[in-house]
This record gives sequence, structure tokens and C-alpha cells, in this order.
Amino acid sequence: MLHVNVKAEESTSAAPPSNEVTLGEGNLLTGIPGEGDLTVAELKLWLAKPENHEELKVKLPLGLDAASANVFIPEDNPMTRAKIELGRQLYFDPRLSSDSTVSCASCHDPDQGYAANTQFGVGVRQQEGGRNSPVSYNRIVSKAQFWDGRAATLEEQAVGPIANPIEMGNTHSGCIDCLSGIPGYKLQFDAIFEDGLNIDNVGKALASFERAIVTGPAPYDYYAPLVRFEETFADDLEYLDEEPELKKQYDALKKAAAEHPMSESAKRGMKLTFGKANCTACHAGGNFTDEQYHNLGVGMAAEKPDLGRFEVSKDEKDRGAFKTPTMRNVAASPPYMHDGSQKTLEEVVEWYDRGGHPNPWLSDKVKPLKLTEQEKADLVAFMVEGLTGDFPPIQQGRFPE
Repeated sequence: MLHVNVKAEESTSAAPPSNEVTLGEGNLLTGIPGEGDLTVAELKLWLAKPENHEELKVKLPLGLDAASANVFIPEDNPMTRAKIELGRQLYFDPRLSSDSTVSCASCHDPDQGYAANTQFGVGVRQQEGGRNSPVSYNRIVSKAQFWDGRAATLEEQAVGPIANPIEMGNTHSGCIDCLSGIPGYKLQFDAIFEDGLNIDNVGKALASFERAIVTGPAPYDYYAPLVRFEETFADDLEYLDEEPELKKQYDALKKAAAEHPMSESAKRGMKLTFGKANCTACHAGGNFTDEQYHNLGVGMAAEKPDLGRFEVSKDEKDRGAFKTPTMRNVAASPPYMHDGSQKTLEEVVEWYDRGGHPNPWLSDKVKPLKLTEQEKADLVAFMVEGLTGDFPPIQQGRFPE
């Protein structure tokens, strides 16, 4: 299951929660316990608990933890439970938009892989943008945001759509005026931030929440360590009974892989991803992305193509280049590419197989792959089976009354 929508329940434990947390586990995103709109009384009780204001020491879950060196949390915006919960409320609350019809979740929906299953983002008054909605998970291991990297931080990205006329259609001052008129929001901002309610702190709360959205371990994360063990000890596997510690380790790896199985097709697809298909030339590291910008030729046949990163950097090599998205949980968020032009993973594989669309700025990493039909199917199987993990349980409702 990719997403679980939960009804938060009262904790039965009297002990305060630890400030050491593994993201993706526990109740960080399940909201303040209770039902219905959040009352001022409930919020006061929540905010009165010191543990909700302690800086969290976060770890990444198995698999994504290989990207731990890329974790980025600004010094002026440490993660706390209270801030994450405030960000959760803001993320799902359509009152941030000009007509109270669009929230962050409208284009980055947990039920649609934290994106939207439409070609382009759809904002207020059903206006369409020109780019596909990027996913909002695993952002804790990323600095620059948007397809073109125009936002230097998640904080900066979070407030951009609020003032975009075809997204949430509001102004930053209009958003703050609205939130100021909601006592529960005013109460939280005053308790969490020294300078209270302002647009920068709206961005900080939203960013803290989004940093807590991470993908859980996928079958690949259990199978890959087994493969590495077997390759390392290939000549000694039949003698492991003579090495009890190694035997114990090997048995544990086999058990974990068996409990999180991949088909033989997906296993072949994994080898292709790291080998002949060369996916990891760009989809590299623990989050399966190099966080860099590449021209794949997508959309470059248009009379006036979207030039992507070039519009930000003005560097000639960046014409038509867009940020590499993560392959983790990619099966949950069709359509694909920056323009949403490819409806299925099969189409994506076909695009790469033929070497993209030739143009003067085509990435040197994009070359015809000459895959067989079976190899193409195997690549898709790996993405669907091997790289799909659970999202953390989340509460999508419960806003201040």
C-alpha cells in the first residue's frame, strides 16, 4: 500500500516521545489526536507540551538512508513536531488560495503519489500551468526545487505557488491576512516562531512538513544487500557454516529479501538499471537522482520549447534541461517528464531506448539503448515492484476552525 489515510488516536503512553525519530515511521504526520476541526482549546493543549517544540534529530529509513549525506535542514528552520503539524495543516488547507478551492495537496496529493495524475498542474478557476506537478516527497535530500531549480530552498519553493496567479492565485499579504483571521493559526505561529505569523514562517512550516514526507524501504532495499553479500563472498558461500557470524548475516539478508520479494523480471530490471540501460548515470544515489539538470530532448520539437534550467541560469548548456526526478515510488505519479507528455513508464522507457529527441543541447548521457522488448518490460517491472515503498501514514483533514 502506497498511502494510508489515518484517524489520529490518543496515545496510551504517558512518556513523552523521543526527539530521535526515523522519518516515515510513527505519527509525525498523523495530526493532533481527535476528530473534526481543531479547536483553540485542543491547540493550546498541544502547544503546551514542551516535547512538541524540541528540535528533532532525524534519520532516514532503510534505503533512503544511503542519501543521508544529502540531508538539508537549514540552521534557522530546525524540525519540531509542532512545526511539522502546522505545516501539515497548511499543506492541506485550501484557504491559502485566493478562492479557498486549491491547496498544496491539489497538485501534490498523497493519493496520487504526492503529485497529480494530470498532464499539467491545475490551479484556481481550473487554470492549467505548463509543467507537470513534481512529487513533494524525499525533499529532505534536495536543496534547489522546481523542475528548473529556481527556488534555492524548500522554504522558498513552498510559498511560490501561493502568489502564482494560475496556481493558488493569492498574494502573500492576502494569505497572511486570511491566516491572521483564523485564531488557531495565529495561536500556533505565535507559539512556534519568535516573529509570529509572516510569509517566511509559512514557508518554514510547510518545508518542515514536506521534509518529513519520505518513502519507506522498497523491495530493492532488501534485495540489493543480499546481492552485494553474494558477490563479495561468492567463493565462500558453500563454506559459511564454518563462519557462524557470516552465516547469521547471510540468513538474515535472505530472510529480509524473501519477505519483500521481487519477480525475476524486476530483478533483471535492477541489473539493467545499473548496467546496460545506464539509468543510474542520472538516477543515482540513495534517492535515485543526481539532483542535476539534463536535456532529454523532451518538448524540444515544439516551435517555442520550454527551455527549463536555461531560464534560470542563462547558461547555454542548460537549454531544455530539467531536474532529474527520483525513481523511488515513480509508479504512483503518472504522467511523466516535465511536460507530462508521457503517460506511462513504458513510454518513458521507449523514449530513452531511442535516445531521446536529437537537439543541439541533448545530454551526452542520453544514447540509444537498443533494448529488447523483454528488457524494456523488465525495467518497468523494477520501477513498479522494486522501487515502491510505503509512504508514512498521514492525516489529510483537521484544520483550525
